Amino acid sequence: MFKRLVIVASTLTFVAATAAACGGGSGGGGTSLGFSQVGAESGWRTANTQSIQDSAKDAGINLKFADAQQKQENQIKAIRSFIQQKVDVIAFSPVVESGWDTVLKEAKDAKIPVILTDRAVDSKDPSYYATFLGSDFVEEGRKAAQWVLDTYKGSNETVNIAELQGTTGSAPAIDRKKGFLDLIGADPKFKIVASQTGDFTRAKGKEVMQAFLASHQKIDVLFAHNDDMALGAIQAIEEAGLEPGKDIKIVSIDGVHDALQALVDGKENYVVECNPLLGPQLMDLVKKVKAGQPVDHRIVTTETTFTPEQAAAALPQRKY
Repeated sequence: MFKRLVIVASTLTFVAATAAACGGGSGGGGTSLGFSQVGAESGWRTANTQSIQDSAKDAGINLKFADAQQKQENQIKAIRSFIQQKVDVIAFSPVVESGWDTVLKEAKDAKIPVILTDRAVDSKDPSYYATFLGSDFVEEGRKAAQWVLDTYKGSNETVNIAELQGTTGSAPAIDRKKGFLDLIGADPKFKIVASQTGDFTRAKGKEVMQAFLASHQKIDVLFAHNDDMALGAIQAIEEAGLEPGKDIKIVSIDGVHDALQALVDGKENYVVECNPLLGPQLMDLVKKVKAGQPVDHRIVTTETTFTPEQAAAALPQRKY
């Protein structure tokens, strides 16, 4: 009889320890975060993922991570899985802006707060998410446009611009284009002669730039919605026998190490920063919303811009 009691007690101890280790929901004693990432389409995204994973570990938060591989249906499945697991908080970087209301309502009904990171959604009900942490993409587009305006100030000649857009329907693609056009569109000498998505990838950026060069005799400026597409375009420009940064001036957005190196090497001309290291801020927000503390509904990250000289100074300490 004594042996049977010892076995039962040991079994109960094991079950209790296993339940605590799972960390699902508030009953586990810790904080659990379900996070759905867009994918791994760029150096920026890789750095963003690493920042979130490292920061969760440092903060003692149980992270349940899902890679959507740039597919909205994968993110929706992941969010529903997080709801079923009864995590404390859900965070995700939306592949596209639209089509989230149904699953966000499911999270709200389950009383699980949602945090948007990096990208926004176009939901008409702001109560579906607690806060949005990320860059001002419209302002990033404006910064890129301002450099173009300053570069060609005083010239009356037509400036032909090619645009490598981000993933169709995504917040950064929509907003960066809008910000760029807000300024460029005011002066008729600036002409966007080619504009196509490169899906934020280096390979697609190269492919689309090859098509641009084949169909347009004169391109003065390339505006790329992210660095990876610009870096792919640089390869296409060089293979066409042209000098990137001279024959075609290049401005892009993100600020990854390879782009700053391209600036130093004279192959790019200007880079607008979009900071991927959101992990520490995200974990702080996770703890606050779990505790029911008030947070701002929109939190904008602080960012800068880079000339070749500024890139040279920043490169030695660049983490991504």
